[in-house]
Amino acid sequence: MKRLIAFVLAAAGAFSVHAQAPQPPEIAARSFLLLDMTSNKVLTERDADTPNDPASLTKLMTAYVVFGALRDKRLTLDQTLTISKRAWDERKGDPSLMFIDTTMTPKVDELLRGMIIQSGNDASVALAEGVGGTVEQFVAMMNRQAQAWGLKNTEFKNVTGMTEPGHRSSARDLSVIGSNLIRDFPEFYAYYSQRDFTFNKIRQDNRNLLLRRDPSVDGMKTGYTEAAGYCLVASAQREFPNGKRRLLSVVMGTASKEARASESQKLLNWGYSAFDAVRLFEGGQAISTVPVWKGAVREAKLGASGPVFVAVPRGEGAKLQTKVERTDPLVAPLSKGQRVGTLKVTTATGAVVAEVPLVVQEEVAMAGIFGRAWDAIRLWIK
Repeated sequence: MKRLIAFVLAAAGAFSVHAQAPQPPEIAARSFLLLDMTSNKVLTERDADTPNDPASLTKLMTAYVVFGALRDKRLTLDQTLTISKRAWDERKGDPSLMFIDTTMTPKVDELLRGMIIQSGNDASVALAEGVGGTVEQFVAMMNRQAQAWGLKNTEFKNVTGMTEPGHRSSARDLSVIGSNLIRDFPEFYAYYSQRDFTFNKIRQDNRNLLLRRDPSVDGMKTGYTEAAGYCLVASAQREFPNGKRRLLSVVMGTASKEARASESQKLLNWGYSAFDAVRLFEGGQAISTVPVWKGAVREAKLGASGPVFVAVPRGEGAKLQTKVERTDPLVAPLSKGQRVGTLKVTTATGAVVAEVPLVVQEEVAMAGIFGRAWDAIRLWIK
């Protein structure tokens, strides 16, 4: 019978926290969330699961699906796309535009800049038709991706973020979309840091004011409709002695362009000043060595798939405790990367700071027939 066993690591993981979480700043927004992407920890939030009109923050998912098509070679950056009347009709009501028309054949690269930097609704429709065939099919692709991530408070009805019944998302869901975009498509993330773009002799500035105010901010997306208020997903990366740290903030429903920038800046500055990212283990480092039954070798090295960071209040990372929980017995064969346990990081009082999957670092093949038979007898006796 398999059983769960746990033990506290002695050396590399002996760190502890005594202080409570720092008090976050007052944020004038309908909802907000601050994510430490380095440790994958939410540092603060308010009403982060409340569905709201996401306005042009919708275009984060529009871009994610287009980037997926580029990755899968179903589209290229140099490829030109024809502009449909539907895309041209986005001019009605004077929304955000790239100012393309049906006589043009812009490149995918230009349309991406038009959508991301200029927030062009016309560019969004053109890209959606280029990838999905129709806008409706593309919206279905967006919703399938949202479902794959388990986003409970998101449903897309269009690719632009224009207000429409049932079109909704939440601060937490948008943080998932934004963080996955950064992680999955680093080669395209530079679009979000570009401060302006000129197309057809029309120059437009990126509406993310933080790109000009904070050199550590390198994205991401603004949004506004009357129903949504002023919204911003912002991401920053700053250098620290133990490496780079990336934070991502989401503010929804602020009162003005200035407010969405200033409230986002407050969150980012607080996150960097109030918390430390403590590096516990390197990626690929053996965190624990455990016995293996019926294997060609007697032990398996367990570790995390990447570096293990935890976010703790500033100056309080001195005595965190780490504990490995794994299923026993471990029976070969074991494949490299196979999850066989969990590393729990706790405070001195037992509060869980982080849970990290532990995986097999090197493949363990099955032993020969006699080795397997001998271990079968030993397991039976055990």
